[in-house]
Amino acid sequence: MEDSSLLLSCKQTIIFFGTLIDLVSYGYGLKIHPTPNALCYSDLYCLFKVVEKDFFPIVLGHEAAGIVESVGPGVTEFQPGDKVIPLYLPQCGECRFCEKQCCFILTSHHHRVLTCNGHKLRQFMDISTFSEYTVTHQMSVAKVDPDAPLDKVCLLGCGVPTGYGAAVNTAKVEPGSTCAVFGLGAVGLAAVMGCKAAGAKMIIAVDINPDKFEKAREFGATDFVNPKDYDEPISQVLMEMTGGGVDYSLECVGDVECMVGEFYEI
Repeated sequence: MEDSSLLLSCKQTIIFFGTLIDLVSYGYGLKIHPTPNALCYSDLYCLFKVVEKDFFPIVLGHEAAGIVESVGPGVTEFQPGDKVIPLYLPQCGECRFCEKQCCFILTSHHHRVLTCNGHKLRQFMDISTFSEYTVTHQMSVAKVDPDAPLDKVCLLGCGVPTGYGAAVNTAKVEPGSTCAVFGLGAVGLAAVMGCKAAGAKMIIAVDINPDKFEKAREFGATDFVNPKDYDEPISQVLMEMTGGGVDYSLECVGDVECMVGEFYEI
């Protein structure tokens, strides 16, 4: 029996007893049961930094994987039981923007398909995976292999493509170059992997936790720097290590001061 004391009326990341609007009224939608969820800094930023009242109430969560429970009548590419990854950047695959990998057909529409106590809730990035079930458009979902481990591939929903893409697509790291990657979380390790795939000859992994260095080595890092081991600015340390600075510097911490410091390393 539903315990009314657990219904959340304040700003929270998880709504325990939310309900869903009838899926039939959302013809191209899928109802998904997100099983594993990764906690992304973007979720924490919205929870603790966003001050606009209109942004709340909201159900956060976007780095997840799940299983399709049911589909709307207009859905043609998915069926119940499919393993999927919700996408916070939908793509229709047909418009001219998709050719440049920047389809925004759905991003301007904040579908409020989640409700709690009769009140509609904002759906974060049109997917809101910090919930027992979520509904999203079929353009916001990617099907994965039936044998894929959901607790691993959920990272493909944000962290891995963010870091890997930053190195390969955004920075366009060139073969034989020197790179520095700040922060060795999921995004940073993916950036290291992207630098290696692009052919960088020197990949400097920077983190205040030296326990992460061995894992970074497995992903392709060649050198390691712990800022706590130095009195001088890390920009100066890297300048000396590389004989003048790195070719590419990737900030994967989400810290403004760190970003500014990186400008002095290039």
